[in-house]
Amino acid sequence: MAQSAALFQGMHHVAVSVPDLAIARRFYIDLLGATEVSTLDWGEGNAMINAIVGLPDSAARVFLARLGNTYIEVFEYLTPRSPAQAPDRPVNLYGYTHICLQVADIQAVYARLVEAGIRFHTPPQGGDVDAEGRKTGFIATYGRDFFGNVFELIEINADSDIRPL
Repeated sequence: MAQSAALFQGMHHVAVSVPDLAIARRFYIDLLGATEVSTLDWGEGNAMINAIVGLPDSAARVFLARLGNTYIEVFEYLTPRSPAQAPDRPVNLYGYTHICLQVADIQAVYARLVEAGIRFHTPPQGGDVDAEGRKTGFIATYGRDFFGNVFELIEINADSDIRPL
């Protein structure tokens, strides 16, 4: 158990996919009081992101907001578009797209989970090493628990645009 505690640093963010980012901002920022901390847009053809999220030719607009002691990441996928969502959908149906677990060593955690039979969309992607040999940027991948629920592993290193816990 001590080994797991050393590998996992905590929950970084929860993510949700929505059909309209402006309406989502009204809810998370205006109504709930979250603070928007960053945005990201990607177009079709981003091979790294397509591999991480497991969607070919995806394109999306995203904002990340701090809400209390965690972040909420809100996606509007431009492609592929989702079918309409039922506004009164029962709570037992699938909802949020993933949880994100910030880790200190993504390769070690990834290997441990693969050994346990966990499926991933791709091996960890991203990051770099600078001239001094330090890891920079972020490294991430999405996996699926034993039921198919999606989670993200993320290692956030120096000079990353993503804020760590």
